[in-house]
Amino acid sequence: MKNILKFLIIAVLLIFSSGCAGFFKVIKVSSLMQKKRHHEVIQILQQDIDRKEAISSFQLYFLSAAYYEIKDYEKMLLTVDLMEKQIARGDARHYFGADLSVFPGILRGYAYLDMGDYDKAIKAASAANSILNRAGGKSNLLYRAQLIDIVGILGVAHAHLNHDAEADRWIEVLRTIDISETNLGPEKFIAIARIHMAKKQYPQALSAIQEPEAKVPGFGTVFYDQTFQELPKFFILTKCLYETGKMHEARENYDQLLKHPQIKQIGGLHWPILLDRARIARMEGKEAIAEQLLREAVDVIEKQRSSIRSEAGRIGYVGDKQAVYQELVALLISGGRPAEAFEYVERSKSRALVDLLASNKEFGVSKDKEQVVSMLKELETIESEGKAIDVSSLAPEKVNQRNIRSIQIKERIKTLAPELTSLITVSMPPLNEIQSYIAGDEALIEYYYHGEDLYVFVLTKNTLKAVKLDGKDILKDIEQLRKLLQDPKSTHYLEPSQRLYQRLIKPVEHLINTQRLIIVPHGILHYLPFNALNSGSSYLIDKYSVSYLPSASVMKFLKHRKTQKKDIALIFGNPDLGDPRYDLKHAEEEAVAISKEFLQAKVLLRKDATETDFKKSANQFNYIHFATHGMFESDSPLNSGLFLSKDAENDGLVSVNELYSLSLNADLVTLSACETALGKINPGDDVVGLQRGFLYAGSSSVIASLWKVDDLATSQLMTGFYSNLKKTNKRDALRDAQLAVKKNFEHPYFWAAFQLTGMAE
Repeated sequence: MKNILKFLIIAVLLIFSSGCAGFFKVIKVSSLMQKKRHHEVIQILQQDIDRKEAISSFQLYFLSAAYYEIKDYEKMLLTVDLMEKQIARGDARHYFGADLSVFPGILRGYAYLDMGDYDKAIKAASAANSILNRAGGKSNLLYRAQLIDIVGILGVAHAHLNHDAEADRWIEVLRTIDISETNLGPEKFIAIARIHMAKKQYPQALSAIQEPEAKVPGFGTVFYDQTFQELPKFFILTKCLYETGKMHEARENYDQLLKHPQIKQIGGLHWPILLDRARIARMEGKEAIAEQLLREAVDVIEKQRSSIRSEAGRIGYVGDKQAVYQELVALLISGGRPAEAFEYVERSKSRALVDLLASNKEFGVSKDKEQVVSMLKELETIESEGKAIDVSSLAPEKVNQRNIRSIQIKERIKTLAPELTSLITVSMPPLNEIQSYIAGDEALIEYYYHGEDLYVFVLTKNTLKAVKLDGKDILKDIEQLRKLLQDPKSTHYLEPSQRLYQRLIKPVEHLINTQRLIIVPHGILHYLPFNALNSGSSYLIDKYSVSYLPSASVMKFLKHRKTQKKDIALIFGNPDLGDPRYDLKHAEEEAVAISKEFLQAKVLLRKDATETDFKKSANQFNYIHFATHGMFESDSPLNSGLFLSKDAENDGLVSVNELYSLSLNADLVTLSACETALGKINPGDDVVGLQRGFLYAGSSSVIASLWKVDDLATSQLMTGFYSNLKKTNKRDALRDAQLAVKKNFEHPYFWAAFQLTGMAE
């Protein structure tokens, strides 16, 4: 897109030099874009839109490009929509041979690449390609510039989706584009290199970027000027040198990049540069330098996480941010500093959900919701302006005012809605505070892995120990166990069950001096039924009472959450889903049976078990129980949900997305349904699913299942659980109920699926 923008700026200046009138605003905007003063472009053009003054499609192109440069994708896409509507009304004038109707697809394609939505990027670029082919003019300079942008988007997006044949096809299309008598050589070969990078074909990417035609005449390297625009191109060259083992050249180039005054403005490139440079330092035995670089990389990620992949997405290189934390954790543990390592493990977790919620301004805030949402929007505006405006051009007192206001808003949000703290800052309680939340008869076991590196931390009220485990093929072992557990007539599950026990539990058994465990899984370990792990003579559940947490830090919020302590329950059983095949006979019996365990219970069965009733009355109950079907959508986790009866107001699906807008006051939500503990594991170790949704909405704990459960066994387990709850805490009540079911149904399929996440007491 930047090469097209460059040519359009030249076109405007040529038109002006020819004496054409009426282009004064366009000329000014073009000049500002060339100087990268994007905030001024926005100020000039956006006010015309706000005043409902006439603005051309050409001006809208510049406005959307300016929004793109400051990474305000929401406003950019709105401006592109406006531009497209104006073009449809006939304002598609050609400038210097450029058909404006091609631009909306190119702009959207780049934005979706940045955001990692590769399917939408392909759709947008394909639409632009169709328009371009209809327009003709293949010998035209801008036609070829547009084609390079479009094909580059398509190639990178297909490569990230592992559509190798399609990605290769677009590489061949790029190679056939005639660049003779043009200066499009760098753009063409950099586009080829980007696709190869997205495929992790670094030797081919390096070969492409070192093509003679990739160099600009008069300059010896693709990094032909020290501008903000060319930083990504120099990164491509340096990354390829690093990945192909040319460490000396890579080190020199990375040092040059880190010295560049504008590198800190491109978070998507800054942290990968710091990571690779730290790895080089470790290879050279310079541990202190590596640690400093890794800590800086973590700070970059945590300060800019909402827009971190912008430049890297377009380049084709989207790195794994967890690799930064893993490198630092490994370095700290090898240096005998487990407490610091634990801090970074905690900081690495629960980031993906935060990013999802950050784009959703409807939050389940228990009070002062309007004020909190208003402050979040003001904070977003301040930070957005900070990206757009060159702070060095502002008076010191103006900068101070902005900083003070930002701090005031963050502190106020922490007071009104502490559950939203992670939306505005990355923070974790100090280790001693986390330990204060662990009871004297509890041990917290937290796992962390990346690649084949696997670590476990064992915390008690007064101690912390870290042990490195064997992480090789851990994913394979867990997938095998889960698959074999689905056959209740077979004992083949015992082999992987015992192997996982030896790998995950045995190495730390000597550190555990209690029967009550809090397990904090990581990644695929969220899908592991720990209770079904077998030592060779017994199951984990036979020795320990287990509860789970998404992270240790979340205890701070759950401990301080004030829920009503009343023996009243809202119970949904066997809702009418409009198809007899989905009826759950034992679920209805379960709902009626457990209602007898409460002082007061509102039982809603069949057509009365509606989503509308849940939303209207759920915040009045201490216990909420669902005996129904659940649905897990791995590709769209926010659309996963629980099925209730539909009515005129609601469709019957309580989705994860809807939970984030609710405000509950429950001590426990029980999801007696299939696969309700599953979720999509995102980078940052956040399983976005029903459990997290209910915890976020205000429940102190959630019981949910890891697979499609047996109707009869589940009914027995749940009635036993609520009966036990009169005598003991939630964790022990669930364990006792599972052990009782285990006597009747020995196979773990029948009793190991359910787990308690959140507070055990």
